Amino acid sequence: MAPKQAAAGSDRRFLLLYALAWAGAAIAYTPLLTILLPVRVDLLAGTDNVRWLAATTFLGAIAASLANILFGWLSDVTGHRRLWVATGLLLSSGILCLFPHIERLGPLILLILLWQMALNMMLGPLAAWAGDCVPDRQKGRLGGLLAFAPASGALAGALVTVPGLADPPWRFAMVGMMAMACVLPLLLLGPSGAVATQRSHGAAIAPLPWLRAMITRMWCARLLVQIAEAALFAYLYFWFQTIDTRFDDAITARILTMVLFLAAPCALIAGRWADRRDRPIAPLCIAALIAAIGLTAMALARGPVAAIAGFMLFGLSTNIFLALHSAQTLRVLPDDGRRGRNLGLFNLTNTVPSLIMPSLTLVLVPTLGFSGLFAVLALLSAIAAILLRDTKRH
Repeated sequence: MAPKQAAAGSDRRFLLLYALAWAGAAIAYTPLLTILLPVRVDLLAGTDNVRWLAATTFLGAIAASLANILFGWLSDVTGHRRLWVATGLLLSSGILCLFPHIERLGPLILLILLWQMALNMMLGPLAAWAGDCVPDRQKGRLGGLLAFAPASGALAGALVTVPGLADPPWRFAMVGMMAMACVLPLLLLGPSGAVATQRSHGAAIAPLPWLRAMITRMWCARLLVQIAEAALFAYLYFWFQTIDTRFDDAITARILTMVLFLAAPCALIAGRWADRRDRPIAPLCIAALIAAIGLTAMALARGPVAAIAGFMLFGLSTNIFLALHSAQTLRVLPDDGRRGRNLGLFNLTNTVPSLIMPSLTLVLVPTLGFSGLFAVLALLSAIAAILLRDTKRH
């Protein structure tokens, strides 16, 4: 009995350390990409800020995708995750401190590319580390804990921009220090970070064959949901303005923050339910379906109350979906020995939508309005739910 209790305590300890580290990873990029970088681009580009920010984001997404695959694969080949995570953390935090000193747009884009490579030197191996250490029976709980990361990133962004707390140059350093404070406990107190397979991990449960067969459907389903999320969050403020001009940026930010903080405990409850019932895919299917319902409500909304209710439904369900999907993806990877590389390929579902979403929006919004856009996005989310039909039978 004692060995089982010790193993359970060790698993719980790693889950908490890992959740803290993943929150640190979100802190490392959320304030920069959502607040600090746009402000810096606006300062340097002036009236041409939108075009330069779009170019910076586009090139950064490509660099992030390639670096995530590369460093995930390198951590597979070398057989260690810890060194790559630590190096990426130090480099990305150090590069953050250089942003206030950049005075031209060309060097700024170059610095973003370098930062994205350093950041994904940490993110790729860090994502694979969970697959090495978390048994399948705890993947749902892991997904629930991961849902706290976006809220942590949003909170960090709000903190560094508190008036009077820090001058603009120090805000970048604060982000790096907060990220290091969250990731270092895992590096110092966590397991070795040596690559492990499900066969060598004694606490793991052998993946079910039916679950392995779902890898393509899971990839496509996440892509569809991410397209919906990317399109909505890029134009949420503008849509709220069409509903009621009283929706300013502060109100929109508060609604977003509320959704992120509510989604975290909901995802944890859903993840624990999935673990207890051994139904890992069921919450994903339900969340995608609820997202479709929320988008439909948004398409039909004509007043602020209906608009907020529809968005809350969509925002909660998609955040739950994405967090639990990230954890359950670890169950369906075809090759445990190349987990880092495979997770990098799965990560393309996070960046490809940024290439699809602008064209989709430009085609639909001018002719059909936001209602037409949301109707199409609702259809995509419904297709994702169909792809993830839970075929598990007791």
